[in-house]
Amino acid sequence: MLSLLVTGWIVAAVLMGALWLLSVRHKDAGLVDVGWAASIAGLAVLYAVAGDGSIVQRGLAGAVGGVWGGRLAWHLLTDRILGKEEDGRYKALREHWGDAANAHFAWVFQAQAALAAFLSIPFLVIAHTARETIAPVQAVGLVVFIVAKLGESIADRQLAAWRRNPENKGKTCRSGMWRYSRHPNYFCEWLIWWGFALLAWPAPYGPWMFLGPLVMYVFVTKLTGIPHAEKQALRSRGADYRRYQASTNAFFPWFPEENPDTPLESV
Repeated sequence: MLSLLVTGWIVAAVLMGALWLLSVRHKDAGLVDVGWAASIAGLAVLYAVAGDGSIVQRGLAGAVGGVWGGRLAWHLLTDRILGKEEDGRYKALREHWGDAANAHFAWVFQAQAALAAFLSIPFLVIAHTARETIAPVQAVGLVVFIVAKLGESIADRQLAAWRRNPENKGKTCRSGMWRYSRHPNYFCEWLIWWGFALLAWPAPYGPWMFLGPLVMYVFVTKLTGIPHAEKQALRSRGADYRRYQASTNAFFPWFPEENPDTPLESV
């Protein structure tokens, strides 16, 4: 398994290197997000082809990893890259780093390649599982994956519909799932990784895969996800987003606080 993981890391590093060159040409570092998701999808398929587990388990690894990563990569490409300006998070970093921005972004791209290789490990171990049938715990994992994936898609569509209305420019979406969490897409993404951990449970080293959602939680809530998204939201929406922060949970969905000091806009 180790040799295949190293091969996967090299594949991801090459892909990210190519995307970095493309980002330099087009001055859009947001390609790193597309590449990260696409790398995990591609590695899941690679493991499904090259793994030595049963055809059922290899097919399971390739299907769930490919669907998850492929859908996310396509969403990021169409929602944030094609016909769009560079994401505000990366634009702020570009301004902060100045002339050294491209060199710094090269390291960012390669760090995401390493992270993609690490997060692809659940699919690697599933693809090396000899079990000929889907275990009950894997069936539960599939249900968690499907429900969370639907939730993520719904949240993305609700936000996209909100943004298409020109009257909402400069305002914060508080409709649908966004009423109960400031980042329901991140929350659903986190649940997806619990589904992956359950799918990997019968595999060699399967219980260790529960480190995945724990690592994802730290990255999303403390490092690369919510903190940067919140800073950008405050830059673009100011007081309206601060009211949203005061009334709505950042991650775990819950009923918003409605009081005179932090009114919720009706949408």
